[in-house]
Amino acid sequence: THQVPSPFMVMATQNPIEYEGTFPLPEAQLDRFFVLITLGYPTLDEEIAIIEGQLAEHPIETLQPVTSAEEILFLQRATREVYVDDLLKRYIVHIVEATRDHEDISLGASPRGSLSLFRGAQALALIRGRDYALPDDVKALAVSVISHRLIISAGARMRGADAPSVVSGIVESVPVPGAQARGWVRG
Repeated sequence: THQVPSPFMVMATQNPIEYEGTFPLPEAQLDRFFVLITLGYPTLDEEIAIIEGQLAEHPIETLQPVTSAEEILFLQRATREVYVDDLLKRYIVHIVEATRDHEDISLGASPRGSLSLFRGAQALALIRGRDYALPDDVKALAVSVISHRLIISAGARMRGADAPSVVSGIVESVPVPGAQARGWVRG
């Protein structure tokens, strides 16, 4: 184990696997990334802004911090204070558990996936101005937090399935337990 400063964060980019010289990361390494965000291509106007932003100099020359280490640590502590009901914890685990016994998935998400979805729901609730997490927070993050942790079966890939679509289907199929009793949905 190597001690790292706090906060410690790694952001990585990944080229499409079709690129020459690109190799997939092992599942154990992928599982350690909290979230996968696919950016896609910029719009025409965004791409023009990218070009114009580099006419005089590279943007790294004028890059300014948007926050401090102290503020990040404060927000991390505040996130851990966000309440997550026991029923919502079960909902998170049921979603992740469903990836382990799905016909289109060869390798499902580990408990690290459950923990990441739990922490993500807390963080999203905080961002949305709440001190409690809701099923909508879990649903909003499930694809980004779980998809990269799965291996889709060869048969499913041949049918055109991909991890995000499979996770979306799982999220839609797993009922929100006790939602009406908790006031999470209207009856």
